[in-house]
Amino acid sequence: MSVTIKSQREIELMRESCRILGEVHDALSKIIAPGISTKEIDIEGEKLIRSYGCVPNFLHYNGFPASICVSVNDEVVHGIPNKKKILKEGDIVSLDCGLIYKGYHSDAARTYGVGKISDEAQKLIDVTKQSFFEGIKYAKAGNHLYDISNAIDDYVTPFGYGIVRDLVGHGIGTSLHEDPQIPNFRQKRHGILLEPGMTLAIEPMINIGTWEVCWEDDDWTVVTEDGSLSAHYENTILITEGEPEILTLGKK
Repeated sequence: MSVTIKSQREIELMRESCRILGEVHDALSKIIAPGISTKEIDIEGEKLIRSYGCVPNFLHYNGFPASICVSVNDEVVHGIPNKKKILKEGDIVSLDCGLIYKGYHSDAARTYGVGKISDEAQKLIDVTKQSFFEGIKYAKAGNHLYDISNAIDDYVTPFGYGIVRDLVGHGIGTSLHEDPQIPNFRQKRHGILLEPGMTLAIEPMINIGTWEVCWEDDDWTVVTEDGSLSAHYENTILITEGEPEILTLGKK
């Protein structure tokens, strides 16, 4: 395993890449409403990314056909935008996207309610988001990588939710996916020691029901095995000498 430690110059480039992505997410959050198609979200997202002089890093990544992963209800991740897929009142939708700024990648995801949603769906979104923040309490130099994984699990499991195991977080930098892999569920080992200059994409994916998932026939869209709702929350973070720095938060 080769985990890259970023120089001060690289950290500044990562900060800018991530700052822009935070603004893209803020803008996209404002167009989520009943009646919009997932394809319209993708078109707007790509337009926003390119308006900053950046490139969408998901587009054509391993053949993925869009700039924004738009995953609805039981879709966990990698939902392919479609002009015929229209958001409706009560849906939940996850937007996962990233961009490249001067050779440096950023990656973040958010789950939103469409119009008025059920209390059950809102709780899932809230717990998923909070699990990220519980995890990064341990994202400090001198701690072990899997301290993050274990903290996410410790927070989520009492709710009876399923933590997706087939997909995990990752390092990020000049590549979208770098070492290390970062599970969101409890590990028996400690994992690597965290060091200042590491940039990591922490991304809990949480299901109301089982943790088990399957891939649809398009070979991209991951759905819950039991058809239950799924939520996703992700930020790119920087390990520092002190508290972790969340790079993709945006202004909201």
